[in-house]
Amino acid sequence: MDTMKIGRVTAVAGNLIRAAFTDEVAQNEVAYVILDDKRLRSEVIRVDRAGASLQVFEETHGIKVGDRIEFVGELLSVALGPGLLGQVYDGLQNPLPKLAEEYGFFLPRGVSLPALDPAKEWQFRPSVEVGARVAAGQFLGWVPEGIFRHHIIVPCGLSGAVNVAAVAEEGHYRIDDTIAELEGPDGRREVVKLMFHWPVKIPITAYHERFRPTEPLITKIRTIDSLFPIAKGGTYCIPGPFGAGKTVLQQITARHAEVDVVVIAACGERAGEVVETLREFPQIEDPRTGRSIMERTVIICNTSSMPVAARESSVYTAVTIAEYYRQLGLDVLLLADSTSRWAQAMREISGRLEEIPGEEAYPAYLESRIAHFYERAGAVKLYNGDTGSLTIGGTVSPAGGTFEEPVTQGTLKVVGCFHGLSRDRANGRRFPAIDPYESWSKYPGFISSDLLTKVKAFLSKGRDIEQMMKVVGEEGTSLEDYIDYRMSDFFDQVYLQQNAFDDVDGATSKERQAHVFAFLIEIMETGFSFLDKAQALQWFQNLRQAFVDWNYSPWLSEEFAAMISVSFPLDGFFSVA
Repeated sequence: MDTMKIGRVTAVAGNLIRAAFTDEVAQNEVAYVILDDKRLRSEVIRVDRAGASLQVFEETHGIKVGDRIEFVGELLSVALGPGLLGQVYDGLQNPLPKLAEEYGFFLPRGVSLPALDPAKEWQFRPSVEVGARVAAGQFLGWVPEGIFRHHIIVPCGLSGAVNVAAVAEEGHYRIDDTIAELEGPDGRREVVKLMFHWPVKIPITAYHERFRPTEPLITKIRTIDSLFPIAKGGTYCIPGPFGAGKTVLQQITARHAEVDVVVIAACGERAGEVVETLREFPQIEDPRTGRSIMERTVIICNTSSMPVAARESSVYTAVTIAEYYRQLGLDVLLLADSTSRWAQAMREISGRLEEIPGEEAYPAYLESRIAHFYERAGAVKLYNGDTGSLTIGGTVSPAGGTFEEPVTQGTLKVVGCFHGLSRDRANGRRFPAIDPYESWSKYPGFISSDLLTKVKAFLSKGRDIEQMMKVVGEEGTSLEDYIDYRMSDFFDQVYLQQNAFDDVDGATSKERQAHVFAFLIEIMETGFSFLDKAQALQWFQNLRQAFVDWNYSPWLSEEFAAMISVSFPLDGFFSVA
C-alpha cells in the first residue's frame, strides 16, 4: 500500500462530500472518512483545482466540515479466488450473512469483513513446474470448488512473460498462503497467493483472443431460444413495465440456462424482491447437479434503501467477479436487475456534482457508461486453448413503461438481443410476457430461418386481423381471416406461453423445442375449411387442450399425431386443402 495521504472534509451533500488535500490524489482512488471510531469507505469521482469530490458508500449523517479523510492510493477492488460461489455480498463485497451473524440485522456503519474466508483450507494441486514460462491469466494449479476445478491463475495485472521460480507442492493451503513465486527478466520476484485483488472498473483482458458470439445459450424458455435467441458471450436486455415479470424471468433463466456460473446483481431493487431471491435460491434444486443452485451462484445485492453510491458499485463488483470465472474457462451468466436503478444512481450523483444534465436529467455520459458495462461481455479463447464466455443480461424498468426513455434507448444501441415485455400480455396472464412483435435478436439460433420466417408471418398476420376485429367486430371478419387469427392464437397459447412453475413445462430442452416447433409449423401450414366460426373456434380449443395434455410427455411423437387424427377426424369436420 502507498503512503497514506491526509485530507479534510470541506462540504457534505448527501452521499457526496468535498475534500481538500495537499498531496496527489487520483481519480477513482479509495478514501476513508474518519467519523469517531468508524472508517467510511468512499471513492474519488472528480478531482479539480479546488479539491476532490468523493462518493461515500454509506450514510453520511454526522460527518462535518474538518473531519479527517485518509486516501489509500488504491482503486476500488474486489478479492478474486476460490470461495466466491454460494456467497451473498453487498456492493463492496462484504459477505452479508456473516455481517448479520456478527452484528445482527441492523448493520452499523464502517464495518467490513473479508470477502473470502481466511481460515478455510483448500487442496491445491500444481499444474506447472519450476522454470515454466507463464503470463497473466495462465493456470498455475487448481483447487476443487463445488463441481468445478477452480484454476489458480497468474494475477491478471502482470505484464509480459515471467518464469516460475517456485511452486507449492500438493497440499492444503489458506487463501493468503503463497503457492508460487514468479521471477521477471529483471530478477524481481512476485508472490502469488490463492487470491488476488482487481479494480472493479477495469476489464480483465488476460486472454489470447476474443471472438464474435455465435453459439446459442440455451435458456429452456421457448420464446427466447426459438424466436429471439441469446448467444454465449452476448448481451441482451429485458425492458418492461412494473409487474410484467422481469425479475421472475431472470430467476427462471438463472435456474435453467446452460451455463456454469450465475452472478446476480440485485441493483437497487425493492428489499422485498431481494429477500425473496435470497430465501428461494438456496431451496431451488439445480437441474444440473440435483443440489442447491446456490452452489454455482454469486449474489451481489444493494436494495433501493441503501445509499445510491453503493448501488453503482454493485454492478461493477458483479461484472468483475463474472469476468474472473470466465478467465477460468467457464460459461458465466450475469443478470443485472435493474440497470434503471443504476442509471438513477448516476443521475443523482451527477446532480450533486452540478454537471450539465442530458435527456431527462440523466448525465450526458449515460450511454457511454451503459456501453462500457455491456462491452465487458464476450466469448474468449484462453492461453491454454480453453474457451470461456460471459453473457450479460440486464433488466430495464422504464418510467411509465415506455421504451423511448434514455436508459432503454441507450441499452438498445449496444445489446444484441431485445426481449421487450408487454403490459397487455402480462395483464392477460400470458407469461413470459415477451412481446413477439416488438422483440428481436441479432444472434443465430437453432431454428432455421425458413421456419422462423413462416412463424413470424403467421403471428404478424394474426395480430393484424385481431386489430381489425377490434374495429369491425367478429361478424365483420371473413371465415378465412378468422381461421388465420385462431391459428396464430393457437401457436401463442401452446408454444409462446410457458408455465414456469410446472415441473415439465417450466424448462424445454433444445431438442424438444425443435421437434415441437416443426410439428406446429406442419399444423399451421395445413389448409383448413370449416362450416362456420363457431366450429373453427371449437376445433382449435379442442386441439389446444389435446396439445396441453400431451405436452407434458417427454416430447411430441407419432402417438400424438395419431391421437389427433382419432380425436378430430378429417371427414365431415374439416378438409385438407
